[in-house]
Amino acid sequence: MQNDELAYAIVTPYSMRKSRTGGIIARLISRTGLDLVGSRMFAPSAELTQRYAATIVTETDPRHRATQELIREYVLKNFTGKKNGQRSRVLFLVFRGPDAMEKIHRTVGHIVHERTSGETIRDTFGDYITDESGRVTYFEPAVLAAFNVAAIERDLKLWAEFSNRDGGLLDRAIQFRPDAKIEKTLVLIKPDNFKFPNLRPGGVIEVFSRTGLYIVGFKVHRMSVAQAEEFYGPVLPVLQEKLGTHKGRVAWEDIVAFMAGTKPSDCPPEKRNDPGSEKCIAIVYEGEDAVRKIREVLGPTDPAKAPPGSIRKEFGQNIMVNAAHASDSVENARREMAIVRVEENNFKPLI
Repeated sequence: MQNDELAYAIVTPYSMRKSRTGGIIARLISRTGLDLVGSRMFAPSAELTQRYAATIVTETDPRHRATQELIREYVLKNFTGKKNGQRSRVLFLVFRGPDAMEKIHRTVGHIVHERTSGETIRDTFGDYITDESGRVTYFEPAVLAAFNVAAIERDLKLWAEFSNRDGGLLDRAIQFRPDAKIEKTLVLIKPDNFKFPNLRPGGVIEVFSRTGLYIVGFKVHRMSVAQAEEFYGPVLPVLQEKLGTHKGRVAWEDIVAFMAGTKPSDCPPEKRNDPGSEKCIAIVYEGEDAVRKIREVLGPTDPAKAPPGSIRKEFGQNIMVNAAHASDSVENARREMAIVRVEENNFKPLI
């Protein structure tokens, strides 16, 4: 039996700006079968960019070395500074599983200008364009990754070193009009999307991309029973009023168990604050009128009543197993972000 390995993939600034994040994540999870165990948004500093770029060129084969040199140049040019009023944002994803390095390698692929078959992420989302003389006129790798064990370990440690200073919830990463009504809102991609490695988590993100909002926070999270109780606390009196005290409490405990893996009545007090057995992804979106835009794309709680093209119509099953949660107000977004600790660095301890 093979031991689990860690591997990583970095979604580039251009892929983030073009809202290709969902499609890339869908392929990374579904095609590798690996477990997404960690993630963090970064706005890389000049120091992180330079130190990462310095590690990229390692090949002795001239053809592969030339591609690595293009990637190094790309990183130095695109990982810092601003483009169209945006600081460079990258999403760092960490995967775990048997043969993780090779699975990420096959899924990300090489980037070459001769092949455009669409088999790999770089085939579909990357570009390597040359003129008739062979000079490179445009280069976009879409995703960055390392393809040997030593390089993966080195890069994970490097990004972990900068994960507090350069990573987390990216405030002031986007420049908006002075009169724009800017909001942050929280989305939870719920545990029903992670029962087995599949396209759904990326598919949900892909549908949300039509809001035109910006991802400024991204955290793989396992909600504790205590967090789920607090998060869904306002729902308890509503359910009890609708269903009665006992049945309302039972329905509420089912919601907590769905998110955390254990009912409050079954959870020993000393384990209430332990990370739960169920995984979700917490994403913070920022932009003009963000709460309304996300809620419209999400659709109503009951998937049967959701319009075509909404998240819950596409991915939901019933009132509880309905793919995603989104904050219903700016105030609740703040409350919910505090509960799931979107700024918490659970990336560094993983490494």
